[in-house]
Amino acid sequence: MGTVTTQNRPLAVVTGASTGIGYELAKCCGENGYDLVIAADEPAIQAAAAQLSSTGARVLPVEADLATADGCEKLYAAAQGRPISILMANAGRGLGRAFIEQDWADIQRVIDTNVTGTLYLIHKVARDMKNRGEGRILITGSIAGLMPGTFQAVYNGTKALLDSFSYALRAELKDTGVTVTCLMPGATETEFFERADMMDTKVGTEKKDSAADVAKTGWQAMMKGEGEVVAGWSNKLRAAISHIVPQGVLAEQHRKMAAPGTAKH
Repeated sequence: MGTVTTQNRPLAVVTGASTGIGYELAKCCGENGYDLVIAADEPAIQAAAAQLSSTGARVLPVEADLATADGCEKLYAAAQGRPISILMANAGRGLGRAFIEQDWADIQRVIDTNVTGTLYLIHKVARDMKNRGEGRILITGSIAGLMPGTFQAVYNGTKALLDSFSYALRAELKDTGVTVTCLMPGATETEFFERADMMDTKVGTEKKDSAADVAKTGWQAMMKGEGEVVAGWSNKLRAAISHIVPQGVLAEQHRKMAAPGTAKH
């Protein structure tokens, strides 16, 4: 641990990898022969690296704020010039409750983490991949991006941008040897809802998908070069419904899931 000088294994970079889907995505990479540079904005990334080293991968943990250009540059530099074969842009931040009741600093941080930092990092890495003529990019979007997020308005909006962006980037990189896959989970068993202050909501307290299952679904789709994958059958149904139900109706449905006080105690 602590170096990425080995040249005989390809390198994967995974963001938001200290817990949840990001950790499980990194585990998929390690178990399938990739060295790892993993990043998160918390010290827990060190413990994650120690656990992931059991996969046989050389693992370099980077504690960096990926909501900032400096944080993204720190992560990019950690690869030490090694070609990045896989980029899993998974770092994200949630935010529940009514938009006008949220602090602007919290809103700005969600946008900077989910959108600005994610696109900044992809911009750098995708250029390198295109120049080499090979690479795989996995973007963790969400089925949340398919519907208006009443009481999660900014979060769902950022995921809508990522979902849309991934399709566009994929089309731009067609025939370059670089693939872009959008992983679209639904509610997943992670620390997301607690961190987003949503433990008094229906969606925050109901049964959720396993992060490991979601990650494996994303890994398989990425390795096949697929453009998108919705994780979980119930989420596939929600995604299909979102294409035919009016946006106003979807917004009201989301209210019933995400409004404060909707949890069943």
